[in-house]
Amino acid sequence: MKKWLCTLIMLVVSFGTITVEAKGSEIYIAIGDSLAAGQTPNRAIDTGYSDLIAQKLTKSGQLSFYSKALAFPGYTTADVLASVQTEEAIKLLKTASLVTISAGANDLLQTVQVNATSGSIAYRQMNADFALNNVRKNIEEIIKEIQAIAPQAKIYVMGYYFAYPHVRASQKEGIKRELDRLHAILKAQSEINGAVYVSVEESFGLNATTLLPNPADVHPTLEGYRVMANAFFSQYNNGIFVTQSELPAPNPLTFEQILNANKEQQKSPVSRVEGMDNFCSLTEWKALI
Repeated sequence: MKKWLCTLIMLVVSFGTITVEAKGSEIYIAIGDSLAAGQTPNRAIDTGYSDLIAQKLTKSGQLSFYSKALAFPGYTTADVLASVQTEEAIKLLKTASLVTISAGANDLLQTVQVNATSGSIAYRQMNADFALNNVRKNIEEIIKEIQAIAPQAKIYVMGYYFAYPHVRASQKEGIKRELDRLHAILKAQSEINGAVYVSVEESFGLNATTLLPNPADVHPTLEGYRVMANAFFSQYNNGIFVTQSELPAPNPLTFEQILNANKEQQKSPVSRVEGMDNFCSLTEWKALI
């Protein structure tokens, strides 16, 4: 696993960086799951919250470098921890001044079964408890690893939204309780270990069907990613925010397009996303975050 991951990261780092022609000093690395990568509600990759953060920092003259090469759809906290420990990831992270982390939701969501047609949801409490305990241990280790690699970096741990606005109202309370536990763990471990927690759940609420339009998918629209980016800026610099007029035109690439292009070019799970000159990395596609 580690050898495979090391090879993957090496390929990703080769293609997953952007140097910005700006006088800013921020070196921004986004790590984590598909929210950091920018997955859409329709199984494609486009602009995500990290791209919007980088875009705004560029416009304000604060950014010199940005990468989301360490963002992998479907990654759990264990996967993210393994990824930041590779030699290639360390090379990318060591000069970072700003790091955002999206990790934890997949640990929990992989224990949940959703019927999009009936609006029902089910999970085993024991499995949820085990998953959340793993989040507690791993998110602490992720923060500590990044601090050891880049002691100068400001670290922000992104929270999550309520991922199931389309399920029946009677089904929401149980899974909301588990997601609240996830948020509490991420917040506590952030504060204990010197990182900043970014809450997004209140901005979405329980019924954000316009921000999460696909009942069979848990990923937000571009507007949803704007909400997440602004939640970050409320902690980073409350005077900065992304307006709707600043959102780029949609330019999604489906997984099939990315993988087909990848087969022709690199024969590896890495592909450039055209449009904003951002990059994403792809591993096994899962119906997760």
